[in-house]
Amino acid sequence: MIVPDFNRAGGLVPAIVQDDETGEVLMLAYMNRQSWEKTLVTGLATFWSRSRQALWVKGETSGNVQEIKEIRIDCDLDAVLLKVRQRGGAACHTGYRSCFYRRIAAGGLEVCGEKIFDPEEVYK
Repeated sequence: MIVPDFNRAGGLVPAIVQDDETGEVLMLAYMNRQSWEKTLVTGLATFWSRSRQALWVKGETSGNVQEIKEIRIDCDLDAVLLKVRQRGGAACHTGYRSCFYRRIAAGGLEVCGEKIFDPEEVYK
């Protein structure tokens, strides 16, 4: 099986997460070999947290898990695309459907995404 080249960028590859049905880009995270293998075994998006230096299954606290529908690897083997079914509706820890919920506008940043939950309530 072809696998990402984890040696190229210090053991991590970027993982773009996209809604399988709508094509919306939900988030960007990083995977190491261990999170890659766990994702393949469980069918749930699992990443490497650079801030906590630990594995994390997306949605293990909030319930907003990402079920893998398809995985693609780019031509250089140094990035992956995860097409997922987003359970619970929100991919972003701030409560929005997508981590890309803001856009640059004339006056600065403007919110353009849908807020699904209140993070104060979910991450008590």
